[in-house]
Amino acid sequence: MFLRNCWYVAAWAHELGETPLARTILDEPVVLYRAQDGRIAALEDRCCHRRLPLSLGRIKGDRLQCGYHGLEYDPSGQCVAIPAQLHIPPDARIKSYPVVERHRWIWIWMGDPALADPASILDFHWLDDPAWGAKGDMFPVKCNWQLIVDNLLDLTHLTYVHQATIGNQATTDKAEQTVERLPDGVRVSRWIMDSPPPPTYVRMGGFNGNVDRWQIIDYTAPCFVRLNVGASPAGTGAREGRRAGGINMYNLNAITPESDRSVHYFWAQAHDFSPREKEVTEKLFKEIYTTFKEDWAILEAQQREIERDPDSSIIDIRVDAAANQARRMVDDLVAAETAGARSHAAE
Repeated sequence: MFLRNCWYVAAWAHELGETPLARTILDEPVVLYRAQDGRIAALEDRCCHRRLPLSLGRIKGDRLQCGYHGLEYDPSGQCVAIPAQLHIPPDARIKSYPVVERHRWIWIWMGDPALADPASILDFHWLDDPAWGAKGDMFPVKCNWQLIVDNLLDLTHLTYVHQATIGNQATTDKAEQTVERLPDGVRVSRWIMDSPPPPTYVRMGGFNGNVDRWQIIDYTAPCFVRLNVGASPAGTGAREGRRAGGINMYNLNAITPESDRSVHYFWAQAHDFSPREKEVTEKLFKEIYTTFKEDWAILEAQQREIERDPDSSIIDIRVDAAANQARRMVDDLVAAETAGARSHAAE
């Protein structure tokens, strides 16, 4: 069902404060906290004594204290203190997960800890690069995570769902699209040449004529999508890399499954025009927030219909090519991981 030997986004760094943070990831209850020395810890969210979730306890220095009987755990998951008891049973420990703080996100590894290489964390530098302004959020969407990947890989829906912000008829009618299979993902390149800008682009870029617009979508398995999007005045050479007088942005998405029917959807919008002007960042964030709230409604409606009649048939159309490739890639990765786990167990 899920690929486990990979990094997922567990939280925004600012979510970790004075109290533990509960988050279910891949159907596993996890508690995250920042220790007094600054380290991030991620533990199984249960006390080994009577199974109360540790997220209902409190942070005590570098430890997490259970809110029921006061057992204390260090960041490795080892119980290191039991009130009124000197001896600590050797099995008094819980599972811990590798975690890394990078690009304003807390990344967690849900699989074999021995395979957790921080160097393999995907690049999302736009979130904290001083050359870019960026702001994002997390939506708790009640749908299967692959529906969000499908949505991001097929931008023809912008014409019909987002006409008030980033979509217009040209988004579908004038788009030139190519789909490329990459070693670890899929790339969709869309160019919408000499066309009217959609409302968000008018408000953010001040365009008063047609634009050349780009949507370069990079999907990395299992659940990351980075979109380089923007526009510049028509005929000024955007396709050849000359984008002066336009707006250039990255839409950044990390889709972390909570279960097979719910998602922690981390996203942000980054811009390299007026990157240090907070008013610009906030204005752009509000535009995309409105857009993604529209997606949220669509995705949950899809999920409700799937659950109502899970055996109903669906058809594919031409614009599904990238999403279908992404799904096949995930299926292959999960199958390979499962086969490897079985082989290891047999040894």
